[in-house]
Amino acid sequence: MLDQTEISVALSDDSQTMSENVFRRIQAAIVKGEIAPGSKISEPELARTYGISRGPLREAIHRLEGQRLLVRVPHVGARVVSLSHAELIELYEIRESLEGMACRLAAERMTDAQIEELRQVLHTHERDEAFQAGVGYYQQEGDFDFHYRIIQGAGNRTLTQMLCGELYQLVRMYRIQFSATPNRPRQAFAEHHRILDAIADRDGELAELLMRRHIGASKRNIARHFPDGAPQTATQRGES
Repeated sequence: MLDQTEISVALSDDSQTMSENVFRRIQAAIVKGEIAPGSKISEPELARTYGISRGPLREAIHRLEGQRLLVRVPHVGARVVSLSHAELIELYEIRESLEGMACRLAAERMTDAQIEELRQVLHTHERDEAFQAGVGYYQQEGDFDFHYRIIQGAGNRTLTQMLCGELYQLVRMYRIQFSATPNRPRQAFAEHHRILDAIADRDGELAELLMRRHIGASKRNIARHFPDGAPQTATQRGES
């Protein structure tokens, strides 16, 4: 039989597992837009939806706040983040600079094997049904993410922590939101190939320039969704 200590450890492990599971599920729902930007987070509703007690749920919510996917509003509670036009541009300015640097470092530091793996990532993207249909770009995270692989290949822990940790899911949320813009998937794919070729040629200066241009193009794409620089209303975003 289990003693009291073993029972407590088992219960703690179960709670952590439940919290991790619900964290991943809510994270995915926010990033994919299934829970709309600006939505108020109701703990009782989420607890019912995901079949979890309030303790593990609150732990998951706290972690989502750490990823900047949820924000606390005084006298309101937690809401899904909804960046203004100015805040989005600032985020993309940070990406433009830091991912450009990562690309230069990747050209200097990635092994031939890592570069070949990155080429295989693009082959996977090209075969994706949504991409073939022209309605979106492949949006799996981590090792299937072209940008993630380059940042990892830069070999700079601080850069990795910022771009693959602190800001990663927030950036993914907006990359997914704007990836279905007409013609953008094909354009982005072609830009990815040119970046990869520069990395393979060990041309760090060109790789950095191409990445900065690539993110700059995404930034201009975002600007077209905000008339006169104003944030979109719920109606403009297609929300009811």
